Amino acid sequence: MKFLFDLFPIILFFAAYKMYDIYVATAVAIGAAFVQTGLFWMKNRRFEKMHVITLAILVVFGGLTLALRDPVFIKWKPTVVNWLFAGVFIGARLFSKTTLIERMMGHAISVPPAVWQRLNWAWVLFFIFIGIVNLYVAFNYSESTWVNFKLFGMMGMTLVFVFGQAFYLGRYMETREDET
Repeated sequence: MKFLFDLFPIILFFAAYKMYDIYVATAVAIGAAFVQTGLFWMKNRRFEKMHVITLAILVVFGGLTLALRDPVFIKWKPTVVNWLFAGVFIGARLFSKTTLIERMMGHAISVPPAVWQRLNWAWVLFFIFIGIVNLYVAFNYSESTWVNFKLFGMMGMTLVFVFGQAFYLGRYMETREDET
């Protein structure tokens, strides 16, 4: 259910684009991101960093798209978000003894430190790669193709990457002593 909640603005963007145009879709996505962030806060009395970061970037790039009537800005937004996440994964490791991916998943599984390091770099490279692919599709294909890619292509690539990560982790997982 959280997965669908996280995709709420993207799904509404896609639906609004199919019914109207890129400008209506952008406005709908901005509104949906505000609703998403607000609902999360009302339920949990805290903000989720990913929602806030995405909302801020969406307001800036979506706002520029609407104000200047130029879709180039909204097309850059997924790349900026992904590259920012890559930077966070790199930066978190520079200021901590553990990788960000270990802090996110370490409570659930135990693998050797070198595996966490490789996995962290895999996420960095994935975020950079998906940002590049977004720009390639955005500027080499039709707007409609880019919108379809934004929802289905990026989601598909992410799911394939996550499944690959699961198989990779499965080879290294250690049994926790409290589970034996």
